[in-house]
Amino acid sequence: MIYHHFRSVLKAGVTEAQQAELLESLRHQGREIAAVKHYLVGREIGGDFDWGATFVFDDLDGYWSYLMHPAHLRSDEIGLPLVEKFLTYDTTDDPDPEFGIKVAALHQRRYAELPALARLVRDLPEFTGSGLEG
Repeated sequence: MIYHHFRSVLKAGVTEAQQAELLESLRHQGREIAAVKHYLVGREIGGDFDWGATFVFDDLDGYWSYLMHPAHLRSDEIGLPLVEKFLTYDTTDDPDPEFGIKVAALHQRRYAELPALARLVRDLPEFTGSGLEG
């Protein structure tokens, strides 16, 4: 199993309507993307971030399906321009010592295939984690 987590802080000036649209878009991913086995979208309590989400997949094929699904791409398109600080990480029970390299390769492939997305990620004021480009 793979648990893909992200945490975010939205930029000052993001409206309630923009925030609501983004959160609904994230929830839509969980309902729409067949590869997502479980998901949670909600406020972060007790940390340095405002919002977070976790999406669960069976394997790397499911992770790739999630990354490239139009519902996920829509969330990136509307959400990334609103984000001030973004952190992603993955938790897995996969014993493969190359697992992290394989996850990074999925993200790098995605950025190569979607240069507009790569620009949105590069434009984030602060981004760390499993989805780092290059």
